[in-house]
Amino acid sequence: MTAPLHEPTAEAAPSAAAEAAGVSEGKQVQGRSPGRIAWERLKSDKLALAGGAVVLFLIVVALLAPVITALVGQSPDEHHEDLIDPLFSTPIGSFGGVSGEHWFGIEPVNGRDVFARIVYGARISLLVGFLSAVVAVVLGTVLGILAGFFGGWVDATISRVMDMLLSFPQLLFIIALVSVMPNELLGLTGTSVRVMVMILVIGFFGWPYIGRVVRGQTLSLREREYVEAARSLGAGRTYILVKELLPNLVAPIVVYTTMMIPTNILTEAALSFLGVGVKPPTASWGDMLSDAVDYFDADPMFMVIPGLAIFITVLSFNLFGDGVRDALDPKGSR
Repeated sequence: MTAPLHEPTAEAAPSAAAEAAGVSEGKQVQGRSPGRIAWERLKSDKLALAGGAVVLFLIVVALLAPVITALVGQSPDEHHEDLIDPLFSTPIGSFGGVSGEHWFGIEPVNGRDVFARIVYGARISLLVGFLSAVVAVVLGTVLGILAGFFGGWVDATISRVMDMLLSFPQLLFIIALVSVMPNELLGLTGTSVRVMVMILVIGFFGWPYIGRVVRGQTLSLREREYVEAARSLGAGRTYILVKELLPNLVAPIVVYTTMMIPTNILTEAALSFLGVGVKPPTASWGDMLSDAVDYFDADPMFMVIPGLAIFITVLSFNLFGDGVRDALDPKGSR
């Protein structure tokens, strides 16, 4: 006769349950906010982090431009004619006069330090890029959300205005407007007037791009259950726009803002290259490229360095913008 199999006693069951409870207590599942999830996705994108690090570095350089140039002992407006070849008006030495004192060389004819002008030129490019993006985002968000939420004649009017602005020759209009601007306006003079005009005009012509995105998202969000629930509870239009719709539009707004800034930087560089941007002697990367055209054969570094500055800046913003887009909208198609 075989011996009966041993069965678990009644005391074993509670102990096993206690162990399972202990394990579950030690490994509690913690909820994650959408912002934290997006940040974890962004951290996994090495190219986006590299682009963001370069963008942050450029912002610090632009803010501390006077300190940096003082530390290296150079000024963007100081001339060094003694380092210029009097026959060819080009820098003495190889690579455009690069030395321990002048890290990026000097400019032809006047001998101004290229490094100092690159550092100060970052201030103009980033200032115009950021502030014109702010103008475009504010206008595009307000008008886009109004068009998408109210519909009807409001949507039709705003949409036709967007179509008109998108078909308008932006660059030609900016050139014409800046050319006829007075030297004094609203207490500003000289270069400040041109910078203000570029910020306002670039931002004004840029808002339809983000406005169409916000309008399309609003058309989808206004039919969601939480919006209907807010209406049924007696919420007004202002409450629904500000508290229900706007927070859900933050992600696309942030994404398109990061994409808009490099475009604005290129627009500012193009205007300065054409001679309608900031006024000399204010440093600007586009103006440096324009001056370098006449000396490309004799001093190619004078064109290469500001060109690389524009290239690295725009590339960094684009890489960071792509990473932000993937982090906030992982299901979106690239």
